[in-house]
Amino acid sequence: MKYKLTLISFLALLLASCSSQYQALQESTDIEAKYKGAFDFFNAGKYAKAAALFESLQLPMNGTPQDDTVQFYTGYAHYKDRDLSNAEPCFETFINTYPRSPFADKAAYLRIQCLYNETYRYQLDQTPTYKTINVISQYISENPNSKYKAECLKILEDLDKRLDTKQYESAKLYYTIEEYKSAHYALKNVLKENAENIYREDILYYTAMSAYKYALNSVKSKQKERYMIFSDDYYNFVGEYPDSKYRKELDNLFEKIQKFLD
Repeated sequence: MKYKLTLISFLALLLASCSSQYQALQESTDIEAKYKGAFDFFNAGKYAKAAALFESLQLPMNGTPQDDTVQFYTGYAHYKDRDLSNAEPCFETFINTYPRSPFADKAAYLRIQCLYNETYRYQLDQTPTYKTINVISQYISENPNSKYKAECLKILEDLDKRLDTKQYESAKLYYTIEEYKSAHYALKNVLKENAENIYREDILYYTAMSAYKYALNSVKSKQKERYMIFSDDYYNFVGEYPDSKYRKELDNLFEKIQKFLD
């Protein structure tokens, strides 16, 4: 029990000492001491305190040889503290201000990580996703030999998949709620905008099924022309995916309507 109290007392004193040291550095006009202290806090994992100290050094160290270091580590400390909303604009400003700095490539990559981690799952607004894709595409174009290229390509693949999923699921929703005419239009529009959508097979299947069910539920006088649309969608599907898991079902429906079309 006595040992535990001693340890608690020691930790409390250590915490108070760190807090006191940080406060003293914040109020200090000794730039070199503050610069060293910022790195001491950073290396000790006290990233929020390090970020605040680096920020306080930006103006007094402007134009010095350490200027880009202070600017980079301001963003880096925010990033390590998981404060991405503050880290990202720091990195963006850094890249634009110091494009030739030794830290520039890492800053660009860390900015991409910030943007990526602030995107949303496919059900939500994808504006941040589009922004991140544009930033990555520009980065890869300007830095084709970067050591971060492979990781950026993986992020890009994940974001592209997210957009494909959103497009597909949004269009398929009309089919789910039995709005077959709207489903047919929306699904065809997905491939019109993005022919390489990873769900292309499923989209073509639901396009054909939407046409079939729309015709099936139509008044008799309209059924023939609408079954012909299904027939066109059927031929498009089997032409691309002759061995699809959906083939048997579509074949049965196609055979079913032949007598009606004849």
